[in-house]
Amino acid sequence: MSTQHLRPLPLPNPLLCCKLRVSLNATRSSSLKRCSSQNGAKAILTLEELPPNALRRKKDPQWRGGFSLGLDLGLARTGLALSKGFTVRPLTVLELRGQKLEVQLLKIAEQEEADEFIVGLPKSSDGKETPQSNKVRSIAGRLAVRAAERGWRVYLQDEHGTTTEATDRMINMGLSKSTQQRKLDAFAAMMVLERYFHLSGEGVELVLPKNLDLQEKLQRGPPKDIDFLDELEG
Repeated sequence: MSTQHLRPLPLPNPLLCCKLRVSLNATRSSSLKRCSSQNGAKAILTLEELPPNALRRKKDPQWRGGFSLGLDLGLARTGLALSKGFTVRPLTVLELRGQKLEVQLLKIAEQEEADEFIVGLPKSSDGKETPQSNKVRSIAGRLAVRAAERGWRVYLQDEHGTTTEATDRMINMGLSKSTQQRKLDAFAAMMVLERYFHLSGEGVELVLPKNLDLQEKLQRGPPKDIDFLDELEG
């Protein structure tokens, strides 16, 4: 057969040949970064690559890692709860918003040696998101960017019914009505954490910064002996 009229096969489109799935392999990570800069796409980390602490504990009962902060985000108040080991307890209630809230959350995480935030996501009884869900997603997204600078992760956990559960818990504990009102948000955050650990992290949603450099910081985990909080305040 004559080859005179054969045309060379077209080269594959470089925009299609780069599958952006981050690996723990450093060499592949570098290639992903180069590909991303060429075609404008972003690598996507998965829960398998950044599993929440509850899932790590389920897979390896001997695992001892970072601690978890639970958040119940409200319009004016944010409840916090803390998990250290197998102990979950209400921590505090913050009456802050915007950047001041985010910086304070990072300070508390630093003090308590937490490496992940479990943020309650408001949903209806049938599992659908509510108007408040978008507001929580927005705050969680901003927090995720700041947290990623330290290698800390942010996850969303369905919080439907946790406020009622928190009220019932405080009534059973015999707390006064004034104490219930003051600590409701913190106890609701505790209910979010308890549900998260009860489900072993199944069903949580990873809040991922779009910036590829921040994704790589998440892969590397928290840095050693570096204080980012002063930079955030400056």
